[in-house]
Amino acid sequence: MNTRWKPSATVAAIIEHGGRYLLVEEHTPEGLRLNNPAGHLDPGESPAQGVAREALEETAHSFTPTALVGVYLSRFQREATGEDITYLRFAFCGDLGALEPARALDTGIVRTLWMTPDEVRASAERHRSPLVLQCIEDHLAGRRYPLDVVTTDASVLRGL
Repeated sequence: MNTRWKPSATVAAIIEHGGRYLLVEEHTPEGLRLNNPAGHLDPGESPAQGVAREALEETAHSFTPTALVGVYLSRFQREATGEDITYLRFAFCGDLGALEPARALDTGIVRTLWMTPDEVRASAERHRSPLVLQCIEDHLAGRRYPLDVVTTDASVLRGL
């Protein structure tokens, strides 16, 4: 049987302000975990549009991506079910906008937290994936790439 490998495309917002990083605490099948504001890329959107949407849904803050921090490939095996998932993550940094206080956080998100890099490092056992810390370390190291390094063809934006 020939099965085609299809990694899940995700986007993540690496948001820093005053030396702290914005994370979300969320329910997962593995329990309560910490993550960067992140999620799956939706049909009909570019990665930059997707990360702005995910940041808003998970933090109730608008977010404008200004640079790509990196592109990451990781594999995860769910213990309970044996599910084997590969993620292709596009991580962006940018400008945090206004809070929409009346906006409910996305399903599964318990709260947002501002953490120092040392607090993020110390909580690694609670991270949803190793990419949570890796993206922050890359941001701290100054990794920034122009947004136009990721090209989205117009056919994607037209939808199906």
